[in-house]
Amino acid sequence: MGVGNVWINFWVVLNQIFERVTSFLRRCAFNVLSMGSIPLHVAFIMDGNRRFAKKKKLAQGAGHRFGYLSLVSMLKYCFEFGVKYVTIYAFSIDNFRRSPEEVQSVMDLMLEKVELLIREESLVNQYGVRLHFLGNLGLLSEPVRKALEKAATATCNNNRAVLAICVAYTSTDEIVRAVEKSCEEKWDEMNLKSANGEGNDLGKKLVMAENGENFITLADVEKHMYTTVTPDPDMLIRTSGEARLSNFLLWQTSSCYLYSPSVLWPEINFWHLLWAILNFQRNNLRLVKKRKQL
Repeated sequence: MGVGNVWINFWVVLNQIFERVTSFLRRCAFNVLSMGSIPLHVAFIMDGNRRFAKKKKLAQGAGHRFGYLSLVSMLKYCFEFGVKYVTIYAFSIDNFRRSPEEVQSVMDLMLEKVELLIREESLVNQYGVRLHFLGNLGLLSEPVRKALEKAATATCNNNRAVLAICVAYTSTDEIVRAVEKSCEEKWDEMNLKSANGEGNDLGKKLVMAENGENFITLADVEKHMYTTVTPDPDMLIRTSGEARLSNFLLWQTSSCYLYSPSVLWPEINFWHLLWAILNFQRNNLRLVKKRKQL
C-alpha cells in the first residue's frame, strides 16, 4: 500500500470518527433540549447566498450551491431535534425581476437538487419526509414544474415529517388568491341555492349574512391558503441579521418567535439552530399565552 493510500484511509477513518463524535454531541444536546418545548414547525428565510459569494469572491451562483449544503445540514438537525414541519423560502415571485441569467441559474440548481432530494438514499427518504411545493407554480417553466410535481408524488407516502418549499411565492399573492377562491366558492354556493329557489339578493348575501356576521369567514380564507399542509410556524429564522419577513408567511407568523442571526445563510451551523431553540423555549410561555388570546 502506497503512502498516498495510507493518508486517504487515515482521513476516511478520521472523518468517520469526527462524524460519530458530532452525532453523539447532537444527541446529547437534543436530550437537554427535549426537557423543554421543541418547535413543531420551523420556517427559514435563507438570506445571504449572493453576499456570501461576493464576500468569498466566488462565481455567480456559487453562493446558492453553498446555501444548499447549509439547507441539508439544517434539515438534518431539525429532524434529529424532532421538528415535524420545516418551511423554506426558496424563490420569491419578486426574484423573477433579477437578471435572466441569475434566475435561470437558480432554476437549474433547483432542478438538480430536487432530483437529489428524492433519491433512495437521500435525507428526505432517510427521515421519511414528504415534500410539498407551495406558491404560484404556474409562473415556473414546464420542466421545473414537472420536476416539482414528480418530487411531490415520489414522497407522498412519507409520513414522519414535512418539508414545504415555497417557490414562486409571496404572502400577498397567497392571500389575494385565497380571498378570490373564497369569493368564487361562496358565489357558486349562492348561485346553486338560487337555482333551487332557496335564496335571492346574492350580491348582498355574498358580503354580509342576514344576521350581520361576515358571510366569508376566516376559516373560508384559510382553507384556500397554499400553506394548509402545515400548521402555523412556531419559529422563523432569517439569516444575515435582517429583521424583515420579506413577504413570507405574513398571515401565518403573527405569534411565532422570530430569530435573526447575523451570519449569512451558507455560514449557518448547528450552534445557531441550538441557540435559536433555546431562545424559543425561553419565550415560548409568553407566545403560547398570546396565541390563546387570539
